[in-house]
Amino acid sequence: GAPTISIFQKPPGVIPPGGSTTICCICQCSYGSFMLYKGSRRLHTLELSGSRAEFSISNATDNDRGTYICHYLEGGTVLARSNELEISVEELRLPRPDLSILPGHEVTAGADVMFRCTSAHPSTVCYLYLEGHTRAQLLSREQGDYNLSHVQKGDSGRYSCQCSTLNASREWSAISNTLDLVVR
Repeated sequence: GAPTISIFQKPPGVIPPGGSTTICCICQCSYGSFMLYKGSRRLHTLELSGSRAEFSISNATDNDRGTYICHYLEGGTVLARSNELEISVEELRLPRPDLSILPGHEVTAGADVMFRCTSAHPSTVCYLYLEGHTRAQLLSREQGDYNLSHVQKGDSGRYSCQCSTLNASREWSAISNTLDLVVR
């Protein structure tokens, strides 16, 4: 079967102007190369180191925002494409929320875990990020909680959260502390 590629942002979240992040492409593949596209424009050929390639954005500007995709090639033939990764560059005006994990950050497989993102700013909506994943998880608006029942090994990893206002101007917070969830 064709190899599958995943694309993600490390660290995740909305980047402030002047900030930095890294776009990572990972493939279960042997050799070949990655091509990074932004929209339909080819940006870079990325060299594989092991099964991953990275592209760094530093000193981010409005020009860096947009949709990124990785193509995997062998001998000039595209064998696989990643899903889309949306990069956002916005001023981070709201205070940093606080992320906590209940009952604790080390749990046994099968346990129920609650992620709580506490924002000092009222009427915000918060997003939970798991490093290595493209999609953010929208947290429940009332408490900023996200319940994960029957956690598995695959839920282990580095989590953070970020909040934004619901009004038209859509202001963003700085990104929270990161917490590592360990599923034993």
